[in-house]
Amino acid sequence: MVAIPQRSVPSRTDSLLFEAKAAVLRALRLAREAFAAERVTRHRRAVLLAQAPVLARVASPLWSNFTGTKDRQLTAGKVQNLRHALKGLDGIEVPAGEIVSFWKQVGRASRGRGFVPGRELREGCLISSVGGGLCQLSNALYEAALQAGFEIVERHAHSRVVPGSRAQLGRDATVFWNYVDFRFRSPYAFRIEARMSRDQLEVAFRGFGPAGSAMLQEAPALPGLEAHDCTSCGRQDCHRNNPDRALHAGLPTAWLVDAGWPEFTALFKATARKEDALLRPARLPGSARYAWPTGLVDTEKSAPVATLRRSLDLRGASGGSLQLKTMAADERLAAAYAARLPHTHIHLMVAQNLLPHLWRAGVLQGRSFDVLMERLPLTVLQDRLDAAVRHHPESPTLADFRASDAIVAAEAAALKAADLLFTPHAAIAALDPRRTTLLDWAPAKPLSARKGGRTVLFPASALGRKGAHALREAIQGLDIDLAVKGHARDCPAFWGNLPVRLLPAGETPAEIAAVVLPALVEHQPRALLAAIAAGIPVIATPACGLAPQPGLTLVPEDDAGALRAALKAALG
Repeated sequence: MVAIPQRSVPSRTDSLLFEAKAAVLRALRLAREAFAAERVTRHRRAVLLAQAPVLARVASPLWSNFTGTKDRQLTAGKVQNLRHALKGLDGIEVPAGEIVSFWKQVGRASRGRGFVPGRELREGCLISSVGGGLCQLSNALYEAALQAGFEIVERHAHSRVVPGSRAQLGRDATVFWNYVDFRFRSPYAFRIEARMSRDQLEVAFRGFGPAGSAMLQEAPALPGLEAHDCTSCGRQDCHRNNPDRALHAGLPTAWLVDAGWPEFTALFKATARKEDALLRPARLPGSARYAWPTGLVDTEKSAPVATLRRSLDLRGASGGSLQLKTMAADERLAAAYAARLPHTHIHLMVAQNLLPHLWRAGVLQGRSFDVLMERLPLTVLQDRLDAAVRHHPESPTLADFRASDAIVAAEAAALKAADLLFTPHAAIAALDPRRTTLLDWAPAKPLSARKGGRTVLFPASALGRKGAHALREAIQGLDIDLAVKGHARDCPAFWGNLPVRLLPAGETPAEIAAVVLPALVEHQPRALLAAIAAGIPVIATPACGLAPQPGLTLVPEDDAGALRAALKAALG
């Protein structure tokens, strides 16, 4: 049996010499690149090969069983670094015969570009270093290139073996800015797709060339060549010694929120922990819209510039213009949160309006997340509105806004990947009952009216999505006084000669026979909850999100006959 010599402990002088040597090698690499006969360029994203056959696919796990707090932080740092690196690789298409360079695509891993400390293998040790962990991506690219039969132009093996890594199988390709690169090419054009799911890094190549038939050789690790991890090797005489700390139970969660619905703020109060983070639009004194509880978590951040711009942009907007400006404002707020989000928070609670934008930006890659559902999914919402347009083509408001296909697809993909959904809306919860937690609607302040009389309150505007067309048909010939809260309408003469009166702002009739809201879309039925709290009968559709209960009559959407019968019963 061969004795393995005791490994010497790296000194500070060794580290300084390493940095000096690396600086010289970087300069030499730059000089060689400047005068190279074959120039290596940075490839751009395209969609020409998006539907081409898959030539190779490689997946590797992102997470392991954490041994302590620092282990989790460094692993989270690796995942954050991969998020940034993937931006330079995912979706690029490479012409036939051209070289792909890892560093040309990724760029230097610096703090200024958003890279953070992760594990890096240096001089036989796994140390904490900005940009650490990128070798998981270069390893995956190397193995995919082997599978596809591509030409390997430059590849360097690791000097030590990390247990469980590709190095144990001889399929590793280490990288170190900029002189240790990984480069490859193909005789035919191909596309790279490099993404992260919650648990895995996934790399795939697409193209129309023949799939490779390279045999992947396994090379077991040599005895004594395993890397030392500075958080666990126990060498206290080493200046890099960085012993781990006990791991806190549970994952630190970041709450990326918007409007402070009372149901969601109650959930935050009940479940948030000190190590969590709260990212909210702004902290405005006296504003109920952003009234998220303070002092419950260690980290609180806001985005006042994005919030102020949203307020200014939405002032005076209406209809489709309002919806488009709202979505643009959501995207800016999501970008502001992404810039402030601690990379150590690997589980998120996300407001639904921010979800598609965070998904498209790659913020959710490598993380688990739950969603605070404030409205129907865009796919369902737009299908319902499209069906309503076919039934009421005269309505200009049912078709005044649709999200782009990219946003709809992004939200659908993100909702599919989410762990749990939270909502107080019964109709939204019914779409996916297995994953959805149905919250209780917050107690409402009772409506300042008493039950009685012939007045029926419609607490909305005369718009198609609020069920105004069915209501107009249902009240024909009824002995009724319809009081309408909102002043907007599908057309100026929407109500015609019907017994309808528009209420001044802030006014509520003293006596009400029933409150009616036959909406096709309604996400916050606050007026209905206030009426039920006051003991006033409510007539609504399931789309309003209320579960069956005393005092509530549910009628089908867009069913004037059922609505008329319910109104007759309420009027006695």
